[in-house]
Amino acid sequence: MKLKNSFFYTLRENVKDEDSGSGNLLVRSGMIKKSSSGVYMYMPMGYKVLKKIEAIIRDEMDKTGAQELLMPSLIPEDIYIQSGRREGFGNSMFALKDRFQKPFVLGPTHEELFVIAAASRVRSYKDFPFNLYQFQTKFRDEPRPRFGLIRVREFIMKDAYSFDADLAGLDVAYQKMFDAYKNSFDRMGLDYKIVTADTGVMGGLLSEEFQAVTDIG
Repeated sequence: MKLKNSFFYTLRENVKDEDSGSGNLLVRSGMIKKSSSGVYMYMPMGYKVLKKIEAIIRDEMDKTGAQELLMPSLIPEDIYIQSGRREGFGNSMFALKDRFQKPFVLGPTHEELFVIAAASRVRSYKDFPFNLYQFQTKFRDEPRPRFGLIRVREFIMKDAYSFDADLAGLDVAYQKMFDAYKNSFDRMGLDYKIVTADTGVMGGLLSEEFQAVTDIG
């Protein structure tokens, strides 16, 4: 495709409603365009970058034997009530009702659905281990979206879930995921640090985060 025919543009001036240097550069370079507060469109060049990032992560995940699937974004609210996490998410969940007044939410995370999917397959311990992952849009009603793509209301997340017969198997799966993420970020050339973090509403025994170093935290 000739450049003159491509949907590519740049802006000369800074964008007034962007409060970070990285967000400003992404908008000015034609990578993204703000649709509303905390919601962005990915323009063709930005979308190409996004797909390359996904391809690197997908390659590393597939090397571990993990299997990709896709969960829905629209989820019955009852699922989160039954798991006991609805209250924990509070107002950060986008909630709505269908024409029959049945409550739904836009998924902020998908642990519950992955467990439902796994439970439909597992019949004995011999069915373990397996790992499922996805690239899916997530929604969180941030009270103050800011810093470009860093704190937004709609974003694409890659999440993976390991199902194992015992804690020893879980340790093996955890190390595989750790190595897959490390390899992914190394291939991207990111400057990052690995830190122990609070498990928060997600729960769990341990949380380690790969945090990219930025001036805005």
